[in-house]
Amino acid sequence: MRMHADTVAVLSAWQAPNAEQESLRQAFLAFLASSPDACRREYAPGHVTASALVLDATGRSTLLTLHPRVGRWLQLGGHCEPEDTGLRAAALREAEEESGIRGLRIDPTPLHLDVHGLTCSGGAPTRHFDVRYLVRAPAGARAVRSAESVDLQWWPVDGLPSNVDSVPRMVELALGTED
Repeated sequence: MRMHADTVAVLSAWQAPNAEQESLRQAFLAFLASSPDACRREYAPGHVTASALVLDATGRSTLLTLHPRVGRWLQLGGHCEPEDTGLRAAALREAEEESGIRGLRIDPTPLHLDVHGLTCSGGAPTRHFDVRYLVRAPAGARAVRSAESVDLQWWPVDGLPSNVDSVPRMVELALGTED
C-alpha cells in the first residue's frame, strides 16, 4: 500500500513536459485508482514499474542493458518490491542492482512515462506502467553486469544502438533538447 500511495502522490504532483506525457499521466492515475494492487507485479492486468536513465557524470553517455528476454538495449529498471519505500527508491535500487554502481544520484521527479505490453516471468501477457527517472553516475563510475543482463554498456548519447525504443526520447528530455 505504501508504494501505491507514493506513486499516486508522485504522479499527482508531476508536471508532464508535453501533452502526450500528460495523457499518460492521467492514464496512470486512472489505472492506479482502479486497484490498490496496481504496483504489485502479481497484478495480472498490469503493474507500475520503476526505471532509470543513467547518465555518466558528463552527460555524454548513458548506461544501457541488453535485456535477455526483450533482446533490445534498454534503460535500467524493473518491478517495485515490497521493501521499496517509494517509486523513486525503487528506481534507484534497480539502477544500483543492475549497474553495480554506488553513489548514483536520482532526480526527485520522474523524467518520462511509458506503458507497454509484455510477458512477465509468470508467462501471462500484462502491461508495465513504467515511471522513469533520470539518474547520474559519479565521475569515473564503472558498471558491472548483473545476472539480469546479457550485456551492459555505456553508449554515447549521440550514438545510441539502433534497437532501442524510447531511450532517445528520454535522453532528449534529460538533456533539455526536446523539440
